[in-house]
Amino acid sequence: MSTAYLTHLDCLQHDMGTGHPEQPDRLKAIQQTLQTTGLWQQLLQITPPQASDAQLARVHSKAYIAQIQHTAPAQGLAYLDADTAMNPYSLSAALFAAGAVVQAVDCVIQKTADNAFCAIRPPGHHALPDRAMGFCIFNNVAVGAAHALMEHGLKRIAIVDFDVHHGNGTEAIFHNDPRVMLCSSFRHPYYPYSGADSANPHIIPMPLPAGSGSDACRQVWRDIGLPALERFQPEMILISAGFDAHHDDPLGGLNWKTEDYAWLTQEVLQIAYNHAQGRLVSTLEGGYDLDALGASAAAHIQALLTAQH
Repeated sequence: MSTAYLTHLDCLQHDMGTGHPEQPDRLKAIQQTLQTTGLWQQLLQITPPQASDAQLARVHSKAYIAQIQHTAPAQGLAYLDADTAMNPYSLSAALFAAGAVVQAVDCVIQKTADNAFCAIRPPGHHALPDRAMGFCIFNNVAVGAAHALMEHGLKRIAIVDFDVHHGNGTEAIFHNDPRVMLCSSFRHPYYPYSGADSANPHIIPMPLPAGSGSDACRQVWRDIGLPALERFQPEMILISAGFDAHHDDPLGGLNWKTEDYAWLTQEVLQIAYNHAQGRLVSTLEGGYDLDALGASAAAHIQALLTAQH
């Protein structure tokens, strides 16, 4: 048993132009750090399939899926919003990204692996049911959660999101679905300027002011997030793993340390073992300083690898 690592070469080919922070080198930085630290050799490498239209349509409108397929350019860039563009490889990359989370869910439930990390791009948690947004095309974590509900019959899925930006797409998709708890910390007020208030008991927001560091990070999760997860007793946990709250991140503005990601991962894993047979799937969201991203993702994956029953 091990930690599965799912990625696809097409995720490196998705490129939104010189100077865009969501760049192919992000995946290279993670892999290089894992190789340097010796973690790479411990991972179960899996190449995922593309997500099907039916899998995407559980969380996205059929019209939106068709629009993305139609918009995909043969050359150059096609813009979906001011921050989000497609090149000729982007559709394939987005399908493999969503497919990776689906495959990871299958692997963990079928006990091919203890847990999994999906090193994918484009990221997903801003993608709305019918609109691309904030570097995101399809909502990868939501596609995976819906797959766990529909194909594996699970009744309680928790999504833990510690990206510096609120996962507004994930909240929109599951806002009225009490089978899915979204438990998220994020900087507020900050892009996408949402999420601080929730009318639903299964949406647990933890907004943090700019500059909040390790102590504030850990306190809000100890006081609000982790107890909410314990009460919910999830049958599986999915993580939207954004590493842009790191103090070195150019888009962040929170002052988290690399060790905070290891600590939070260990805490969430313990809840997975308490209630979900250890079933946990993590998927990459943000993180734009390459050194900080590599170090933080490696700390996160190290915690997954050393999970204690």
